[in-house]
Amino acid sequence: MSERKIEFGWFIPTTGDGPYIGVPPERESTMEYMVEVAQAAERAGYSFALIPTGGDCLDAWVVGSWIAGHTRTLKPLVAMRPGLMAPVIAARMASTLDRVSQGRALVNVVTGHYPADLKASGDSLHENHDERYARTREFLDVVKGVWQDAAAPKPEGFHYKGRYYEIDGGRCLPAPVQQPGPPLYFGGSSPAGKRAAAETADVYLMWTEPLDWIKGQLAEMEALLDEQSAASGVRRQLRYGIRAQLVIRETEEEAWAAAWHILSKADQELVAAREKLHARTDAVNQKRQMELFEASREQDFVIGPNLWSGLSAIRGGGAVAFVGTPQQVSERILEFIDAGVGSFILSGYPHLEEAERTGRLLLPLLKEKLKARGIDI
Repeated sequence: MSERKIEFGWFIPTTGDGPYIGVPPERESTMEYMVEVAQAAERAGYSFALIPTGGDCLDAWVVGSWIAGHTRTLKPLVAMRPGLMAPVIAARMASTLDRVSQGRALVNVVTGHYPADLKASGDSLHENHDERYARTREFLDVVKGVWQDAAAPKPEGFHYKGRYYEIDGGRCLPAPVQQPGPPLYFGGSSPAGKRAAAETADVYLMWTEPLDWIKGQLAEMEALLDEQSAASGVRRQLRYGIRAQLVIRETEEEAWAAAWHILSKADQELVAAREKLHARTDAVNQKRQMELFEASREQDFVIGPNLWSGLSAIRGGGAVAFVGTPQQVSERILEFIDAGVGSFILSGYPHLEEAERTGRLLLPLLKEKLKARGIDI
């Protein structure tokens, strides 16, 4: 089998759940319900689960620890947030989660968000986009430094002096199970974000866009890696991932009807308010999502074969959905794999039923097609 890694992850709804967006959620995000979603994703064949972060979410670390304790193989992907967490403490938290989950921790490095949310959370750089990424590079220098020290502890501990952080004798014991540390997933579509990801990440995450757009982003990242290699003599290896929604049904007509059904109860005043909120972000990836949404209005928000931007009317983040039959969507995902994407963070409304549905209809088909190509997952 090929050594290339292909992985499929699901999503834990920590702000409520239901079949519609743009209305109050029908289901509360109780620990029991989130465990039910996680266990359904595990049974379906998903290998990990993203736990979101932000002012309206339950805390990702608490939820991730709880889910790890109620699953056997599912890996929780939780957020480190430079500027809102001290790096040594963040490293210890990740190492602890890795220990108690027996090597299942994954880390999502979240640098940006809506400026108002960053300000409300106490980030002093909420209005300084590029400077936040400079701080993130230092933050990860420290995180990786104390992980490295934990693997071979020195009496003096870890020392670091930068613009944003000064560490004197930092410790992270015991060491994480995964060496040199839990994999780092990293998103950021701006030049500053991409450069930081090329220097520090294991997996570079993008929100789903038309295939040509994604190929363009991958080409930019590979050029940055080449540039860094020319300067350092060392070529870093970087994997690529996308975040997407799924609407899978037995027929294409049923799939499109189900996609529009998700929006069918949305209040138009809320739609207008959400569009204004998205317009105020300084996150380049969110701006790209809204550009796709606006440009595709006259095409019912279809932005490519089986790709739909309609959910951007309400939700931020990775709102683009794969819509169609299992055969159609599996072919679209294979096109992204052929382009170089290897990590897929997927979800659907409601998350419990859609984990079960996609585990029954989509993942077995994808695994069969990948196996025929000599790729195992």
